[in-house]
Parts: sequence; C-alpha cells; structure tokens
Amino acid sequence: MSQRLLTKSRFKQALECPNKLFYTKKKEYANRKLEDPLLEALAQGGFQVEELARLHYPEGILIENNDWNYDLLAQQTDELLQQENVVIFEAAFKFENLFIRTDILVKRGNNIQLIEVKAKSFDPEDENLLVGKKGGLVSGWKPYLFDVAFQKYVIQKCQPGWMIKSYLMLADKSKEATIEGLNQLFRINKTAGNRTGITRKVNSLEEIGGSVLGKINIDVILDEIETGKHLCYENLGLEQSINLFSKHYATDKFFNATVSYSNCKSCEFRATKEELAEGKKSGFRECWAGQLGWSENEFNQPVIWDIWNLHYLRGPKLFENDKFFFRDLNENDLGVKPEAGKISSSERQWIQVEKTRSDEPGPHILKEELKQEMKSWKFPLNFIDFETSATALPFNKGRRPYEQVAFQFSHHTVDEAGNIKHESEYINFEPGKFPNFEFVRELKKALSKNSGSIFRYAPHENTILNAIYHQLEESTESDKKELQEFIKHITQSKKKATEKWSGDRNMIDLFQVVKDYYYSLHMGGSNSIKAVLPAVLNSSVQLQTKYSKSIGGIGVTSKNFDQDHVWLQVENNKVVNPYKMLPPLFADWNEEQIEETVSGLTGIADGGAALTAYGRLQYTDMPEEERLEIKQSLLKYCELDTLAMVMIWEYFKEVVE
Repeated sequence: MSQRLLTKSRFKQALECPNKLFYTKKKEYANRKLEDPLLEALAQGGFQVEELARLHYPEGILIENNDWNYDLLAQQTDELLQQENVVIFEAAFKFENLFIRTDILVKRGNNIQLIEVKAKSFDPEDENLLVGKKGGLVSGWKPYLFDVAFQKYVIQKCQPGWMIKSYLMLADKSKEATIEGLNQLFRINKTAGNRTGITRKVNSLEEIGGSVLGKINIDVILDEIETGKHLCYENLGLEQSINLFSKHYATDKFFNATVSYSNCKSCEFRATKEELAEGKKSGFRECWAGQLGWSENEFNQPVIWDIWNLHYLRGPKLFENDKFFFRDLNENDLGVKPEAGKISSSERQWIQVEKTRSDEPGPHILKEELKQEMKSWKFPLNFIDFETSATALPFNKGRRPYEQVAFQFSHHTVDEAGNIKHESEYINFEPGKFPNFEFVRELKKALSKNSGSIFRYAPHENTILNAIYHQLEESTESDKKELQEFIKHITQSKKKATEKWSGDRNMIDLFQVVKDYYYSLHMGGSNSIKAVLPAVLNSSVQLQTKYSKSIGGIGVTSKNFDQDHVWLQVENNKVVNPYKMLPPLFADWNEEQIEETVSGLTGIADGGAALTAYGRLQYTDMPEEERLEIKQSLLKYCELDTLAMVMIWEYFKEVVE
C-alpha cells in the first residue's frame, strides 16, 4: 500500500472538518463537490490564472507528469534546486508524511520566494483585505493563508537554512486587460496533456502587454500564524494541527471530530437517496451514526439545517441544545416574530417546520395581501432574466478582473387577457465582443414598447444593471447618458452607492413576492426559481392541465422550442421539474461529431453551466455548427427562466381569484 501523505489540499479539507480526511479520494463515498458545475467553472478559472502567473517568470521550469509519484517529484525538485538560481513551477517537497507542491518557487541562493496563485481578486487600496480592524484574520481569506503557512512549514523542514518570503498572487481589480481575448489565451481543453486541462496560446507577458495579476507579501501574517496568534484547528497552533492531521491521515484512522452545525450543514460527503440505492456510501451518515447513534429512522427525519435561512447564531445554539430535528422545535426556538401584511422570515421558518411535521402539502398563502400587491401591477407584465459571466481573466480589452459581462436576456410578456408571448431575447455569442452596452440598448428597445410592470427573480438583474451603469460612466459611448437614464428608470441604486435612486418603473422582485406571501412544502428550504416552479405546478391542476399540452396547443409563443414541445410531464403523481426536461446538447449528433467538439459541454440547465458555455463561445476556432448548438441551448435555458416566472404569476392569479 502506498504511503498516505497529507497534501495541502487535504490539509485545507481538514481545517473545514478533520473527519473529511477519512472520506476524501475514496470512490465509494458520494461527494457533492465533484459534480458541481459552478465549482468546476471556478476551478478552471483558477488554472487559467495560474498559467498567466507563470508568464511573470519566463525562465521557470515546470515539473509535470508523474502526479502521484511523490518521491520522484521531490527528487526532480531536489535536482533543480542544485542550481544557485532557479524558478520552479509545481516544485515538490516531501517531509516525513507531509507533501506539498508550490505554484511558483523562486530561488536566489538561499533567498526564496514562495508564491501561491489564486483566482481570487483584491483591491490594492483595501487596508483590511486580509486582517480585520480588530486584528483577526478575515474569514474568507483564512483557508488561503493557512494553506501557504502549511507550504512554508514543509519547505522549512526540508530546507532549514532557507530565508523564505511568502506571497499571494491574485487578480488585481485595479488593472485592465491590454488586449482582446486575454481569457482565451489560456484555453480549457479536454484533450490537453496536463492535469489542469489548460492549453496556453501565448509565451510571454510582452505579447499581452502586461498582466492583471498582483502580488501581496504575507510574511507578517505567516509569522503570526507560526507563533500562535492565529490558531489553526480548535485551540491548536499550526504545527500541532499539522501533526494531528497527518497522523490520522497516514493511518487512515477516522478523526471523530465532534459534529457541529456549520461543518455538517455544508458537508459534501452526503449521499442522496438515489446514490444510496446505487450503492454509494454516505460519509455524513457514518459520522453521525457513529457519534450520535442515529438509525435509518433519524436519517429520514427533517433536520434543522434544512430550514430556510436559519440564522448562523440561532442554528448552532439549537444544535448545542440537542435540538436536531423539526420535531424538537417550538416557536420560541425560532424566535417567531410576525410582520403585518406579509410572512416574516421567522414565520416562514415556522410554517416550513409545521407543514413538514404534519406532512401538509397545501400551500400557505396570504391571499388578500397577495391580491392587493398584484393590483398594483400594470399590464402588460414584462418578465426578464439575464445570463452573465464574471471571470478572473477578462474576455475584452480595457476590462478588469471579475467585471460583469451581460451576454443574454429573455423577455416574456403577459397582457390583460392572459396572452403569453415570448416577446424578445438577446444573446451575444461572438468571440471578442464586449456585449454590455449593446445588451442595454436591446433591453431598452424591448422594454420601451410598453409601460407595464417589469419583473425579475432575485436581485441579480438589478445588480448587473447597476454595474453596467458605472461601466457606462467610464465609457465613451455616444448614448451613454440615455442608457444610464434608462437603467435608473427600471432599477434602484445599491444600498452603499453614493448616488441614490429608485426608478419610476423599478423592477418588481418576484422572489420577494414569493417570500412575502407564499410557501409550499414542495419547496423545502429553498426559494429559488428552480424550487418554486415545481412547487406551483404540483399545487395547480389548472397549470398541470394547461402545460401538459403542446406549446402550439395552448397558444404560448416561443422563439426556441417547436410547437409540439410539451413543458410538463407527471411521473408517480409528481410533476417533473421542467428544468430537467431541457434537451441535452448535441442530442442529434453522432458519436464522431461529438468527439470533434471543442467545448466539452453536455448540457445547460443551470447558471454555472451557462457561464461556462459563454466562456467556451469565446473560442475563435470553434466550428460554427458547434457554436450555434451552444447558442440554441443557452436560448432555451434562458427562455425557460422567464416562462417559469410567467407560470408562477399564473398560479398567483389563480389562487387570488
């Protein structure tokens, strides 16, 4: 059996919860993080940033291949370190049962720069970026800082005579891309012959006119971690934590760290009922059965972290008092406080608990209040949804890391007679084109055809238009004032904005309407549109009857679906979520055609997949038929988002009448 080494990724995992060390990398255990499209997109963005960082050191030597042969990797590193001056990418260091690889190591004699590259962004003017005003580490940065501290610890054990300076290299939000298509010079490629799947199409910083990355020295913080000012795990310092974690991992011994509300709520080693039926193991179940003696009966009971928006202080307090289940709770536990005219957050939580305990499927609706709200809405109603992207490496010249790119919208209308029309849509799928200003022009054109109420779902659309407002301010667009006035007309300013406004036609947030007036047991603890849509469909025989027919048969227009497409199917007396009915990509292509695709995509049914798809559409060498297939899939996904809003409105109209 090969030696079990504590790597930096496993060290970071142990900081979240040491029990994860037992389950990680074991294929028999379910792992939610392995199939999360958003996490995958973020990981690929990280690999792109890493490739750009390497351009800062053109003399750098990459140690590649043999990824699991730790001894060989460490030996190759040692051979390179015989040089007086050398830069190494992926340098490997092994000490006892510890193993790390560094992103960039710069050796000048005994003076060393340890550089950790991350796709996170930073503002160089932020004085409290890493350390808060009270002297503690900013929580969002803790994992990265302890990661570098662990690397430095292992290197120092291997090379006690070295003088090590440590840095984070990050996306600098004050820097602009100096060329078009920076992002596409670091290509995600499913056939790339390296572990990151990135193909680099440029060889020097000079070719791209500079970088959008910047370095931060973190020596002071690492000294404070090493001396115990900032504790690592529980009340242990860095070295004690490392020794404890490595000992358990080396012997494959379960750590048995005490279960906790925050750690267990976010545990990725939970298995769904389907996965359990397929033979997958649940680390979460094993952990809780071992510590609390839970049986199958307890695991089938609803637990407190399933409650919507349970406060981060209230949840742990209930947990500490052994109130794990819905059945244990009373109104005082949730601090229920009614609010006049709407369902308060605490009331909503209690409604969820009560309905779940009684298995009462009927929805809870404040009908009169909802009716009054709906009376203020002006026909024709307009429902809009945006698809957007924000990447560390910008797609366009003059743009900064993580600037918002709005590449698509869908727009449905409903008139007073109830006629539903897929009114308009916009998508930019041309590589190298910054779409935001054209996006707003097209949105303005679409929404200016009537003066009816405009609906969004959640704050995203408002946030994006606020961001474009400020991009216009910095632009030289001839119609920028006109576009800014339009944005102000249909939005409200952000809370902390210096310039305040609330437009005469400010978008109505359907998400807030749901929260204020409606709850269904079918939603569980979620108010997302993907939870609310199947909830209203399951509650309405009228909608089930209507949408079980073809689009052509019910007179709902569509720009992307055939007239014989049916939105609704019922299986085992339950409506199948329409998002699961979206067709896969390349459904009509043969195996040979699919093999020649360059995008590596299989389908688009959520926001993570949509932003990944947009990134792929920036590929200049993508065959036109593949580009059109992805475009069509994006259009279908976005159309369903606005049709889903229409269906929710139809349901509300039905119940108030």
